[in-house]
Amino acid sequence: MSRSSHPDCRATASDAAADRAAEDQDTHILNALDRAPPPQSQDSARLLLFSTTDLWRHGGFSHGGLLWTPNGLDRDGPVLKLMLGGGAYRYNSGALGNTDVAGRLIAGSVSPGWRFVRERFTATVFVGYDFQQHRLSPDDPSAGLRGSYHGARAGFELWYQPTATTMLAADASVSTTGPSYNARIAAGLRAFDTFYVGPELQAFAAGDNYRQFRAGLHVTGLRAGDWEWSAGAGWATDSDDRSGAYGKLGVLSRR
Repeated sequence: MSRSSHPDCRATASDAAADRAAEDQDTHILNALDRAPPPQSQDSARLLLFSTTDLWRHGGFSHGGLLWTPNGLDRDGPVLKLMLGGGAYRYNSGALGNTDVAGRLIAGSVSPGWRFVRERFTATVFVGYDFQQHRLSPDDPSAGLRGSYHGARAGFELWYQPTATTMLAADASVSTTGPSYNARIAAGLRAFDTFYVGPELQAFAAGDNYRQFRAGLHVTGLRAGDWEWSAGAGWATDSDDRSGAYGKLGVLSRR
């Protein structure tokens, strides 16, 4: 049996995609933490609102949430991240005679943690509760993910500015659902004194059944009023021998 017709392979891919979609938020969160405040001072801001939409050839996901810091966004201390989102994906089920199956996902997480803030460096670590619900049409009893799942998620986020015009960002997380993991690294150069632009690499996987790798470019930190925008685009390839373009758009605001 070929890998693409394995009954569990693409069903499990949905878990990796959910893990990746959820964790795409982290880098957008980090992008705001060391940014100079807008003309009206927000030094006392304790809340970060964020949203990201991620699309590729075989699925689309959108997540939103908030990051609450009782000591303030620019200080050391505890954090609480809440996220809720969902999306749709498709895979071919070998167990159903190579039938095309449409999946729908609802996901959420509650993750307390701690952030360490230095002059040019910010690190956040967290661990918390992870929820996922997968509904399939037609129903696929052989699917690796089918129904509701409760688990734990842990991870970290890093943001570093080596100079006034360069940045490095990295984030990674692992969930017991799957289990699955996600990791991303990006570098950027300040352009037009307005935003960062540069390469990004990302990988995610669910168990031993599914892996995806991405390479592309990102634009980070484009501010418009109280909102800050980020975007990314590039090429994705996975262990089911599927390839295609991906794109994502994120927005955040300090309150």
